Amino acid sequence: MGGADARIVRNTALVILALVALRLVAAAFTPITFDEAYYWMWSKNLAGGYYDHPPMVAYVIRAGTMIAGDTELGVRLVSILLALPMSYAIYRSAAILFGGVRVAATSAILLNVTLLASVGTLIVTPDAPLLVASSFVLFFLAKVLETGRGVWWLAVGAAVGAALLSKYTAMFFGAAILIWLACVPKLRRWFLSPWPYLGGLVALALFSPVILWNADHQWVSFAKQLGRARIEDFRPVFIAELIPTQIAFATPLVFILGAMGLHALTWQRAGALASRVLIEALFWTIVAYFVWHSLHARVEANWFAPVYPPFVLAAGAAANLVQWRPRQRRLVDFCLRWAAPAGIVMFAALIVQANTGWLSGYRRDATVRSVGVGWRELAADIEAVRARHGATCVLAQDYGTTGWLAFYLPRGTCVLQQNQRIRWVNMGEPDPKLLAGKLLYVDELRAGGHPALNDLFAKVTQVAQLQRKRGPLVVETYGVDLLEDAKGDVLDRSPPPEAR
Repeated sequence: MGGADARIVRNTALVILALVALRLVAAAFTPITFDEAYYWMWSKNLAGGYYDHPPMVAYVIRAGTMIAGDTELGVRLVSILLALPMSYAIYRSAAILFGGVRVAATSAILLNVTLLASVGTLIVTPDAPLLVASSFVLFFLAKVLETGRGVWWLAVGAAVGAALLSKYTAMFFGAAILIWLACVPKLRRWFLSPWPYLGGLVALALFSPVILWNADHQWVSFAKQLGRARIEDFRPVFIAELIPTQIAFATPLVFILGAMGLHALTWQRAGALASRVLIEALFWTIVAYFVWHSLHARVEANWFAPVYPPFVLAAGAAANLVQWRPRQRRLVDFCLRWAAPAGIVMFAALIVQANTGWLSGYRRDATVRSVGVGWRELAADIEAVRARHGATCVLAQDYGTTGWLAFYLPRGTCVLQQNQRIRWVNMGEPDPKLLAGKLLYVDELRAGGHPALNDLFAKVTQVAQLQRKRGPLVVETYGVDLLEDAKGDVLDRSPPPEAR
């Protein structure tokens, strides 16, 4: 490696380390989202599966809290640090598939400045470990191509297995790999080799705890997630949301580079056939499914996480390999120059807005309901009410409020979701003594209250109305009801729709 290349590698590593450090700082003072609080509760009861997703997100959070405690930073620590091996995998994949240090460095940095990676590894959801695993699926497939050695298929299987432990979307890797092998003549020999099938067995072995968990729980998680592919009504309005949300999550300049790169790869303007087909197969197989899904339901922007590794490689190729016309070249150079600064500014602005509301003049925005700003103060008020009335447990109506209560109330406080008990099946049954006395019920203040509670308890008394605030903005007002003299089972144990 020459001096110039060594300098590029060093500078790339320093930039990525700085971006990871920035995320760690943001993670330490940004309140957790309701999803993170929910997954944190999973991490206290590790299992082979959960109602919503496979278990990897719980393992990631558990590892972080073992290091940094049950804090915002602890919940997010390992997820953020996983960006380091993820960046290595992207760097090596680009170097193998397209050659050269510049395209490799560009791809690694571009991935890290997307909001999908920066916010997506800070806010811990199943998409965070899926993004990391997807990067290694791409890397190990590149190693298969580079070396021709069958043993790399075992690594591919391990990466796909880790992706499957993160989210069921990873099953599309199987279809993408088949398309790649079928479309590249020199790779078809692998169909007659045992190695790809052994790799498939490795993936299946890693995924087997999820299968066994589902078998013990009426296949409820598979039914919930895989049932989403079924179109019951036609609502194509959701298709219109796909591109704008991806422009935002990729950041506009990275999106332009990636789109130009995919176009160039399609028209054979960069890279060898096997490299081009690999990128296109990994990208379009999953995108095609989400387009299908959007015909009847909303597709959240972060669900596209597994297509970002091939997407940024296409962007790296567009920036460094393709011979563009002068006007296009100027656009590419502009995007390449400003992609990282723009991504960093967008990340910083989002963190500032989520925590303070300054940028919107304290008005309501998309982050205000999901990020738990104000919950620490709200939880202190709820705890004071609980102690004053001698309540032995706090009940909530939804998993998000349950998660926030459990995270921000004093450790050891009994907190339960009153319904949807399938979400908590791995936690075991609560102590009956905790449900036999006075209870608190916390929910957003609603006109007419909660009539169903009168069927469960002899006495229902609203004892407080408490506000969650971000600065001067009242985000939500919660009603706190004191429940006394239960008439029967406090918890609604109705089976989930998927098991009926």
